[in-house]
Amino acid sequence: MDSKKKRPVSEYNETLKMKGFNAFQIESDSNSTRTYSRKDFYKICLTTGKSVIHYADRSFDMNGTILFFGNPHIPYSWETVSSTYVGYTCLFSEDFLNESERSESLQNSPFFKFGGTPVLDISLDQREFLNGIFRKMIEEQQSDYMYKDELIRNYINLIIHESLKMQPSENFNKHKNAASRIANVFLELLERQFPIESPDLPLKLRSAQEYADTLALHPNHLNRSLKQVTGKTTTTLINERVVSEAKAMLQHTDWNISDIAYALGFEYPTYFNNFFRKVTGTNPSGYRIENV
Repeated sequence: MDSKKKRPVSEYNETLKMKGFNAFQIESDSNSTRTYSRKDFYKICLTTGKSVIHYADRSFDMNGTILFFGNPHIPYSWETVSSTYVGYTCLFSEDFLNESERSESLQNSPFFKFGGTPVLDISLDQREFLNGIFRKMIEEQQSDYMYKDELIRNYINLIIHESLKMQPSENFNKHKNAASRIANVFLELLERQFPIESPDLPLKLRSAQEYADTLALHPNHLNRSLKQVTGKTTTTLINERVVSEAKAMLQHTDWNISDIAYALGFEYPTYFNNFFRKVTGTNPSGYRIENV
């Protein structure tokens, strides 16, 4: 099988990958906020309407104009309550932001860091000012200006610095069922690790301890919550998802077994072979022959 045909990627996402940035307007009653699910990028949204934002282990009930900061390393979901929702969104990759010498300190801001507050209530005057910045970014990304990437990064920095002057919103409530909330956050974080697009970009999180550390939870607490909600341990859920990805890679790519093993976080192919056989009852080579 031609390796170039492994996984189709939409033209929109491919553009984001190549340029590292995209900005667009959310039109009245648009589905863009409701349906856009890719979260492997940073996101800043200026929106007006009613919504509930679930971010890590907290929920924000928002009504009016808000500014939201999404971090690709922190699980979140967005429930639109209003029948109409308007505003702007900009998306940018970590590599795009890292071109700026100031990016490291900005990523540690109260908006992007874990445990921070990613939502701001925005006044009418602030909304008009921020609308102008988003419009400039949208216009600039279509221009032929040689240094437009640097200019757009400056606009992003301006939004962040202006936001640092504002008081973060504390309008949030703990999820009624803590175990359910933790399970949802874990499962979303787990799913976000996939698909594996290249052997050179192996799985970042592989063990229960690594997931617990990322979610700032004790491994036992995470495990108890998952057992309560799903009936399965953290390790079982991780292994099931890894096997599912392994099957897809064996069927739909021409990568050799060693590349697949490395991409899925196994130090040696023999470890992967033993793991796969234990879970499925067959070895990876046998599975590929039977299913391709």
